[in-house]
Amino acid sequence: MLGVFSSSIMSPPDELVAAGCRTPSPKITADALVKRFLETNSSAVSMQIGDHAQFAYSHHNESALQPRSFAVKDEIFCLFEGALDNLGSLKQQYGLAKSANEVILVIEAYKALRDRAPYPPNHVVGHLSGSFAFVVFDKSTSTLFVASDQFGKVPLYWGITADGYVAFANNAELLKGACGKSLASFPQGCFFSTAIGELRSYENPKNKITAVPAKEEEIWGATFKVEGPAVLAGTE
Repeated sequence: MLGVFSSSIMSPPDELVAAGCRTPSPKITADALVKRFLETNSSAVSMQIGDHAQFAYSHHNESALQPRSFAVKDEIFCLFEGALDNLGSLKQQYGLAKSANEVILVIEAYKALRDRAPYPPNHVVGHLSGSFAFVVFDKSTSTLFVASDQFGKVPLYWGITADGYVAFANNAELLKGACGKSLASFPQGCFFSTAIGELRSYENPKNKITAVPAKEEEIWGATFKVEGPAVLAGTE
């Protein structure tokens, strides 16, 4: 799966900008990245959302235990990969039909976060149990919300394209060829929200996240780490 967003939606992370400047390497534009994704994934689907966002996904080489899904509702677009162990109880909590799947659940959870302020975002993601990575884009508010499960069971990466777009994908090699050293693994157990404007741990929301510059031989530009001892955030 792939999502690319212009700087008008999300400012490129300073740490990844610095990594790309420190070790310059070839990059391509966001449009070229989406084109490359479509060319290398059979039966891929892409969509342009306004002037500043694009999504693309494919079921090619999909894991039966971690399927990919896409949905849009009320101008909220969501790409989801993985499976939730507690989907049944969450559907009851959010008043969803029995037929609702993970991607619909995440959209409803995001709507609850957006419409019931101040509803802590770490509570929303903290309630999700299982393997997952998702990218939510709310076109009505130009808000981006991205998260990965606490054990990183579903890989997620982010990087910066040649024209300054921030790209999220589940394929490191795809982004390596597009973002050069402006590339990192999205930290497990964390979320990014443009409404908050920063990366946070949903397990330890008060702990600072720092980026450690990678060594020259690594494909990463930086590694994001949550500082301090692990103290799980209450989700009640």
